[in-house]
Amino acid sequence: MITVTRLNHQELTLNSDLIETLEQTPDTVITMTTGNKFIVIESTAEIIKRIIDYKRKILQVVEE
Repeated sequence: MITVTRLNHQELTLNSDLIETLEQTPDTVITMTTGNKFIVIESTAEIIKRIIDYKRKILQVVEE
């Protein structure tokens, strides 16, 4: 799960495994496998970093 910020500054937590695409327009559009779309203020690079950090954290717990 990652937390992102909508344009109205409301935080939203998403299941990163359900993200289908990230599009960088002036704002970032996240499209989920369900077809839902979310416009957020974080860049695609920042979202990718958050996904990687989250998955690393999960894998560390599994390996221990």
